[in-house]
Amino acid sequence: MTAVASKDRLRLWLRLLKLTRAVDGTLRDRFRHEFDTTLPRFDMLAALSQHEGGLKMSRLSNVLRVSNGNVTGIADRLADDGMVERIPMPGDRRAMLLRLTTAGHREFARQAVAHEEWIDEMLGGISGQEARALAQKLQHFADKQDQLEKTHAQ
Repeated sequence: MTAVASKDRLRLWLRLLKLTRAVDGTLRDRFRHEFDTTLPRFDMLAALSQHEGGLKMSRLSNVLRVSNGNVTGIADRLADDGMVERIPMPGDRRAMLLRLTTAGHREFARQAVAHEEWIDEMLGGISGQEARALAQKLQHFADKQDQLEKTHAQ
């Protein structure tokens, strides 16, 4: 590894981090102002929308890469609002399955349209082809990182 390449990678990381923080901050503000909700709540609805049968709380925490405590708190608020339902797992009194309700599906669909528009607006300077190429490259990097984490966990 050359020193120049190392510095280039560091600059890339810092730019990715700056962009991620800016987009994240804008999304948080827009969700709060336009939907009176939070980005973590949207993320949970999005994750559950991908699993019609629902997800165990522990699996949901892995998907979202947050602690079980964070998932529980967000799930409590979404359940209170009628967006998710808790279903006891047969044979395991401690485990709960979380699933979107009809209202949860409707609300997620409404928020997802706005979310896509916001992202399109913020990243509008990137062509579709460039976006696909960057996404593919970043996915390759993410896959390598996941593999490293699995290797170190063993």
